[in-house]
Amino acid sequence: MNLKAVNFNSDVLKVNDIDGNPIEIAAVVVYSVVDVERALFDVADYQKFVMIQSETAIRHIATKYAYDTTNKEEFSLRGNAEEIAEELQIELQERLQKSGVKVQEARLSHLAYAPEIASSMLQRQQAKAVVQAKREIVEGAVGMVEDALKMLEEKGLLTATDSQKADMVTSLLVTIISEKGAQPVLSTMKK
Repeated sequence: MNLKAVNFNSDVLKVNDIDGNPIEIAAVVVYSVVDVERALFDVADYQKFVMIQSETAIRHIATKYAYDTTNKEEFSLRGNAEEIAEELQIELQERLQKSGVKVQEARLSHLAYAPEIASSMLQRQQAKAVVQAKREIVEGAVGMVEDALKMLEEKGLLTATDSQKADMVTSLLVTIISEKGAQPVLSTMKK
């Protein structure tokens, strides 16, 4: 019986996350035998017991969380690696208590979407990133337009009707948000 720390690398398991997406997940578990009597007599084969309980705990953790999320208030397997590792270690220690084994560390060593959906999920992640980037650009542009109008009014350079201000806001937003270079438009109509 080995009383030193032992590494156990789980097989890569295919599991559905909480959203039903098939993922691949594996973990490395570092453990040691701290109670020889329990390891020998309370379980048939403590090493096999560690292996089976580890895979059970990994599957359980995988089904509790989404692979990834854009909601910063929700945990995800990818976004909260430290918290997931801590939860996995605690759950695994509870499962292995009767075997005389102490879990020193448990953390994910592999996490990926299953091959059959990996391409689609990458496209989804890219689309979400584009939407988030556009949202930030719009928020920034609105702030810039507000600042520009305020500055023009404070300096007495802007005396315009509400309709003219709306046209100016539209022009400024289009200029700031547009991916093409700005092209000035001069109004030659007298109002």
